[in-house]
Amino acid sequence: MRIGFVGLGVMGGAMAANLVRAGFDLTVHDLDADKGRRLAELGAAVAASPGDAAKDVDVVMTSLPGPAQIRAVALDDDGLIANMAPGTTWIELSTNDQTIGRVILAASNARGIALLDAPVSGGSEGAANGTLTVLVGGDEGVFLRMLPILQTIGARIDHLGPNGAGYAAKIAQVVLCYVHSLALSEAMMLGVKGGVRADKMLEIIQNSTGSSYVADRYGPSILNGDYDPSFTLALAYKDLRLARELARTAGAVLPLCDLTEEIYAKACEAYGGGSNHVMAVKLLEDAHGTPLRGGAVNDN
Repeated sequence: MRIGFVGLGVMGGAMAANLVRAGFDLTVHDLDADKGRRLAELGAAVAASPGDAAKDVDVVMTSLPGPAQIRAVALDDDGLIANMAPGTTWIELSTNDQTIGRVILAASNARGIALLDAPVSGGSEGAANGTLTVLVGGDEGVFLRMLPILQTIGARIDHLGPNGAGYAAKIAQVVLCYVHSLALSEAMMLGVKGGVRADKMLEIIQNSTGSSYVADRYGPSILNGDYDPSFTLALAYKDLRLARELARTAGAVLPLCDLTEEIYAKACEAYGGGSNHVMAVKLLEDAHGTPLRGGAVNDN
């Protein structure tokens, strides 16, 4: 199958690379020309625009920052919908809200394009290793035809129902990453203020009922002070805004999600949206005057 791939960020670039290595005929596009050149070194063709990447292909895949970018790439004059031929399949891998999801679904249906919402989870390491979880909404027949592509980028592929189900599942589960990050920092701070070394406190958490992916993956980034450079505060905050919007439209009351979103908003204001995403925990460190570094312990 000939594939056009738009969006070569941390996640998209790794997924596109795995598709090229698997032997798919890939044409790629990203606003950052250097990212396209890196894929060209692996054997991909490079398109000058999203529309060019969508021409003369069987499948288009997109991995974009959020709803505004998805809508623009889909509906601009040199975007996807205007250039994809009827019968093409669009696999939309981004974290998106259901409102824009419905907009692009209507535009795709009008053009005779089959759309799957297929956001992914598993972080940059999962994207690099081809072990992502892919959460799919859309027609089951289209889903089954696209399985060889999806299985190249992911180890777990879940078809969850009609269009929109994938987006909802991704937004719902990703909230836990941010809630857990804040909860982890509070547990570590409590231990440190009580006299336990920060590195020992993290080790205890990792080997207790409070263990989690976040403790294992992001705990070391708190200890070494790099706050994990694989994702930005602005993107984390965007995910939380999407969660609150989904909760509002679905009629769900989620006070913990609301509080988490407010904390991430403050972190963006304090440290800038381009900062590493785990810097949200620095608000707690600054409030206590106690950085949670490797051997940190309260001296009082």
